[in-house]
Amino acid sequence: MTADLSTYAQPGAAPDRFRQVFRRYPAGVVVLTLDAGRGPVGFTATSLASLSLDPPLVSFSVSETSSSWPHVRDSDTLVVNFLGAEQEAVARRFATSGIDRFAEPTRWRRLPDGGPVLDDVSGWLRLRVENVVPAAGHRIVIGRVEDSWLSPTPSPLVYHDGRYHSLENPADGGTS
Repeated sequence: MTADLSTYAQPGAAPDRFRQVFRRYPAGVVVLTLDAGRGPVGFTATSLASLSLDPPLVSFSVSETSSSWPHVRDSDTLVVNFLGAEQEAVARRFATSGIDRFAEPTRWRRLPDGGPVLDDVSGWLRLRVENVVPAAGHRIVIGRVEDSWLSPTPSPLVYHDGRYHSLENPADGGTS
């Protein structure tokens, strides 16, 4: 049965409608971590996108009003931490304003270049910032992948319809 599109269609993209549409779009959850010389900083994001395989480029966006933006602006490198299914608390912690996100119970370490990386993630990418593009009160950051690591048993954390969800590792025979 085909739905009557006139029932669901709306002209334009008012903010509430735009939010509704994207709440139905599942996204992987990452925490971006960096240190621009003033101590470690990190924030939860669902805007990560793969841009290019050769060279390996990714992008993400950050609001210019975010407390993390000045640190991103001043940093040459950062780490994309891919959260695993059991790391909803980490996602929530790094999405919370006004706290020391790297204090206990957060477990993390530094990479050889000094970049902070979270423990027990399903994978990470170390990026060198290539370009920053202004876009409607946000900045789109483009980074070149310089190093990567993958967990042998990835089970990702995803965000859909305003909630976190876990996906079982298909290699283990699980489903969502």
